Amino acid sequence: MPSDPQTNKQNAIAFYDMMFNQCEPRAVIEQFAGDEYIQHNPHVADGKEAFIAYFERMAAEYPGKTTHFKRAFADADHVILHCHQIWPGSDDYAGIDIFRFDEHGKIVEHWDVLQVIGDHSENSNGLF
Repeated sequence: MPSDPQTNKQNAIAFYDMMFNQCEPRAVIEQFAGDEYIQHNPHVADGKEAFIAYFERMAAEYPGKTTHFKRAFADADHVILHCHQIWPGSDDYAGIDIFRFDEHGKIVEHWDVLQVIGDHSENSNGLF
């Protein structure tokens, strides 16, 4: 039986919040990740331990980093989050994260696309 899209959406938000805002990458992997964790971000290696190491380093290098959820969409076994990432001392980003869930409702794959939030825009619509 496939996992429920609305439950997946809630779990993707909880996963991201726990990883990014609460800086608990090991706990989030233990709670929300499936047997495998496939990573498509070129700055992070495949697998659970690589994810943990990367986000432990980000927590140490960017204390106070935070993300704000703007939108979340669920379709079958995929969830898309649209977020505003704030990195103290660095650029802020508009981000799209895509998660794939297995049949047990666990995250097994991740993609993301990030855009630096600049000082200039040719329109007044904003990124969110």
